[in-house]
Amino acid sequence: MTERRGFTLIELLVVIAIIALLMSIMMPALNRVKKQARKVACVAQLKQWGLIWKFYCDDNDGYWLSGEGGGSGVWWIQPMLEGRHHIEENLRTCPQAAKSHGSSSIGSWANQAWEVPNTAQYNDGVNNYIGSYGPNGWMCNPRSSGNASVWGRSPADDHWRTPNVKGAWNVPLFQGQWWVDAWPREADQPPDIIDTQGGAIPDRPNVNEMERVCADRHGGFVNNLFCDFSARPVGLKELWTLKWHKSYNIAGPWTKAGGAIPSDWPQWMRGFKDY
Repeated sequence: MTERRGFTLIELLVVIAIIALLMSIMMPALNRVKKQARKVACVAQLKQWGLIWKFYCDDNDGYWLSGEGGGSGVWWIQPMLEGRHHIEENLRTCPQAAKSHGSSSIGSWANQAWEVPNTAQYNDGVNNYIGSYGPNGWMCNPRSSGNASVWGRSPADDHWRTPNVKGAWNVPLFQGQWWVDAWPREADQPPDIIDTQGGAIPDRPNVNEMERVCADRHGGFVNNLFCDFSARPVGLKELWTLKWHKSYNIAGPWTKAGGAIPSDWPQWMRGFKDY
């Protein structure tokens, strides 16, 4: 006769406890790896956008978009649906912010995509445009000049019009952001508060537009594409040191050079690196 032996209840409970302990140790590390992978994938996507924008400018005498043709981001989305510039929706979304909060909410959180109605010949009455990247509006090549307003942002002479500029490595072209476009200025204030998910809640839409790009997507960083078509992570406080438009002061009031100290920032941003 052979004796059959199995696990006792105590042994099974011990094994389950060990597995639970290992999972509790491994999960934070796995989450960090997943977030890092999304950050790398986001930079890779922005590098693809660098090629796309270069092709577009090459086809338009070196100039960027005119900023005309429709509001709510249509002015840059729809040209990307034409010809060799055709962009699929998945390339418009950061892997860390691929799901939309819905078109009924203008401002939302760092890890959610924006959503706007599609219009004109592309409007099928059902699908909206979704994305989590957006352009630096000051890149527009407005047809007007002087102090004429472009989508409410002026003076028009502050617009870069082309990525072929001096110091292109520090001039933002296209970046992760919670809304479809942005025209930042050096005096723009950072978002004051955060939501339960840890993302900034913009409370002054269309006024302090740096809020639109100040999205804590990647552990205190957001990924940016610059006018030299390079892409890299940018610290959230570093955003105020980038050359957003021609007369932008990179030593403005929210920089170390401009006298800003950690306590000046909202509580949720004070632990981030100062620039």
